[in-house]
Amino acid sequence: MAMLTDTIYALSSGSPPSGVSIVRISGPLTRELLTRLVGSVPADRYAAYRTIRTRNDQPVDNGLVLFFPAPNSFTGEDVAELQVHGSRAVLAALFHALEDIPGVRMAVEGEFSRRAFENGKLDLLEVEGLADLIGAETEMQRRLAIEQSAGGLSKIYDSWAERLTRARALIEAELDFPDEDDVPGSVSDMVWTDIETLRSEIEDHLAAASAGEIIRDGFKIVIAGAPNAGKSSLLNALARREVAIVTEIAGTTRDVLQVDLDIEGYLVKLYDTAGLRDAEDRVEMEGVRRARVALRDADLVLLLVDMVNPLIPDDLDPSSTHVTVGTKKDLVDVGTDQYDLQISTATGDGLPELRRLIGDIVARRFGGLSMAIPSRQRHKDSLAKCLSALDAAISKPDVDLELRTEQLRSAADYLGRITGRVDVEQLLGVIFSEFCIGK
Repeated sequence: MAMLTDTIYALSSGSPPSGVSIVRISGPLTRELLTRLVGSVPADRYAAYRTIRTRNDQPVDNGLVLFFPAPNSFTGEDVAELQVHGSRAVLAALFHALEDIPGVRMAVEGEFSRRAFENGKLDLLEVEGLADLIGAETEMQRRLAIEQSAGGLSKIYDSWAERLTRARALIEAELDFPDEDDVPGSVSDMVWTDIETLRSEIEDHLAAASAGEIIRDGFKIVIAGAPNAGKSSLLNALARREVAIVTEIAGTTRDVLQVDLDIEGYLVKLYDTAGLRDAEDRVEMEGVRRARVALRDADLVLLLVDMVNPLIPDDLDPSSTHVTVGTKKDLVDVGTDQYDLQISTATGDGLPELRRLIGDIVARRFGGLSMAIPSRQRHKDSLAKCLSALDAAISKPDVDLELRTEQLRSAADYLGRITGRVDVEQLLGVIFSEFCIGK
């Protein structure tokens, strides 16, 4: 397969211009490439200052060269890194020198990580964690990605799969050698007790998946309220820039606007919505409909009430998590205690307290939570199928023991699909396409 036998190269650092650019090379021709480009292969894992030259002996640049021999490299193949000046002209000349060599080509998205997976250097969870680490924007996203990319989550799933394998082996031993002295009798009772415990552990683990998704994808906060309650003004104030148009005309906001905030290390997605009322204008009616959809999907609702003209729409589900915020504090003489918080976007009064309140609510949601939790829909799907297989095995004690053991095998396979221990070929293209070309 050409994808695995070609020697590949790509820019692995940021886009030029930059002070330094790193070009990564991986594959069977890496040693030969280094000899052509810099004259010889440097000592393993030691940086050497060399002049990089074309095949016509024309200098391209001076820089540091490192060589990592297989299998002790990121991809498990021979790997080289060239640290050169980060100009577009230098990179263009270097890439031109590389592409002239037969069997050498530029890598596609995620190909270095794909080779690391194919060569057993990373499993799928570690690959996804690496992708999340590269894209992490907040502290909690970084922590979640580090736990996954370092193999913490993989160890949990591997240990569960080992328990299922051991359970199957004990049951099959009892089936095959029921009269042998070296096979403990009534093994099934012990096995099924442990399987029930395992099922509870997986169920608790799956229950934390929503938290993992929120940390990775963002905590959704919807600003809702009647027209002219100050929703767009609050969005602009929290974003600290002009995101939404603010006027005194009711119904100015017609669509759902969204900004990303970093609050206490968590990614918070803040949504400004159309004022909730019975609209007659077709465009505003669509905006109100979208606002109601956003309310339904919100992790938290900030219900804004204009304290000068307090109107509270009845669209909000009373059981939903929400904070009632009184707005235009600067225009009222005396506040009341019917609001969780009172603010003024004109003076900034109450905004730091609102930001802290949001941070406290988000932090309480994840307080004491381990970072070894599922964070993607495919993890949740496989864990749910694993639980279903365990339920089928546990809940039918009168069914033939061989059939129940087959359910345990299916449960272990679903765990293996998460890490890539079993066939997941159809998933690989999707997963590795998330990477930049140099990774």
